[in-house]
Amino acid sequence: MCKLAIATKVGPQVLSSVLSSDVLIRKIRSIADISDDDAAILRGIPTQEKDVAANQDIVSEGDSPANSVVVLDGLVCSSKYTGQGRRQITSFFVAGDIPDLHGLHLSVMDCSFSSLTPSRLGFIRHSVLRPICEQHPRIATAFWRSTLIDASIYREWVTNVGRREAYARTAHILCELIVRLRSVGRIEDHVADLPITQAALGDALGLSTVHVNRTLQELRGDGLIATSGTRLRALDWPRLVRAGDFDPTYLHQRDLA
Repeated sequence: MCKLAIATKVGPQVLSSVLSSDVLIRKIRSIADISDDDAAILRGIPTQEKDVAANQDIVSEGDSPANSVVVLDGLVCSSKYTGQGRRQITSFFVAGDIPDLHGLHLSVMDCSFSSLTPSRLGFIRHSVLRPICEQHPRIATAFWRSTLIDASIYREWVTNVGRREAYARTAHILCELIVRLRSVGRIEDHVADLPITQAALGDALGLSTVHVNRTLQELRGDGLIATSGTRLRALDWPRLVRAGDFDPTYLHQRDLA
């Protein structure tokens, strides 16, 4: 697992560009039906792109951003903090996701977003997104579906942390990441590059770092996963799915329907 960098606030670069990756279109098409014309509109959205290191703040709770962020590569999380500064990670976001899309309609952000791994982000101005949604209803519907799926994932995470034991929690979150990364072409043969610290996993699972370490050792010892540096391999996918009580229905991916 990599060490986290010192957190700093990320802002978009001044230089604008057309979205450099089709990963957003691939993500949208994995959950919604859009036409080639709609895809061309998405492909032409002007963005401001930036490479960020791990553990950088992107949007903070209480902000009123004028942009939404597309994850072009890497892994981003949403989180809440207690009054004592303890973090609870509430969702992971992979390439193609727009973590703060709901900010298009909310005046103040109610959670924070930060990079968990080195990431490439695309910042899209709300003043650009709003007329696109007004003029292209299928795109607006796809964005709405995306935010509904984010809420579905959040509900599953509440169940995972609240009702599953540590072993099942950990297996479940690994299954989710593998399925979501596969849907946007970031994984092959159940092998993923996941440079996430055990501390971050603990913040997502509601476990101490020591407990996460012990649980990962159990999963390895039972022959369900293998790790080498930042790479994770699911050695026995059916057993990992059963161990995590994982049903991908809540991801609402079209190829899982």
